[in-house]
Amino acid sequence: MRRLLFAANWKMHLGPAEARAYLKTFRTRYRRHDDRAVWFFPPAVSLEAAAEAVREREDLLAGAQDIHWEAKGAFTGAVSAPLAAQAGAKATLVGHSERRQLFGETDEDTRKKTAAALAASLVPVLCVGETLAEREAGHTLPVVKRQLAAALGGVEGGALRRVIIAYEPVWAIGTGRNATPQDAALVHREIRAWLAAHGAGETRVVYGGSVSLKNIAELLAEPELDGVLVGGASLNPESWAELVQTAAG
Repeated sequence: MRRLLFAANWKMHLGPAEARAYLKTFRTRYRRHDDRAVWFFPPAVSLEAAAEAVREREDLLAGAQDIHWEAKGAFTGAVSAPLAAQAGAKATLVGHSERRQLFGETDEDTRKKTAAALAASLVPVLCVGETLAEREAGHTLPVVKRQLAAALGGVEGGALRRVIIAYEPVWAIGTGRNATPQDAALVHREIRAWLAAHGAGETRVVYGGSVSLKNIAELLAEPELDGVLVGGASLNPESWAELVQTAAG
């Protein structure tokens, strides 16, 4: 059975009380489907509230938006993988384009964060993707493969199979523009080939970038896409529940 992943990245929205209210509404609107899971990535202050709110639903999960690569230390404002796990996180985003573009996160940073997540038994959701300039220069695949190799080159097959890849073209995030299903599928096939060459061909690969109710069914009609990573369209519990179920087979 093809098991889809719907990941909601709330970014800098929804505090603890709002997260509880959101997930209460979502749970009443969304009934479990065995062929999919729904993951929520709230801001750090809401992680524990979100994790508690989904604790009794095996198909729902809470994760961190970012982690530091050190387990502890003098890093004011940062959250380590063990601390995120203590708050209830089961997964973490790594290398989201906003971390790369706005905060200067490097490929080396993604390598260290991926390793830290795996060491803390968190599922790393590694985000890769090209900017508009890189796309127009025809560098999409070299950029994506460079990001994969930098973050995962030293990860052995067994651990690599625990990683999820999110292909999110930077030019499509929050712009209302999304890669066509065919464009996304092409990149997903290349990602999957890279993973297969490193002993992890069954690793899930999801798409992120201006996903909405209008395009979700068309995107997921492509068998190369194992799910979606969604930002703005995930902030309303009613419409998010509708989006997740619209794609139900």
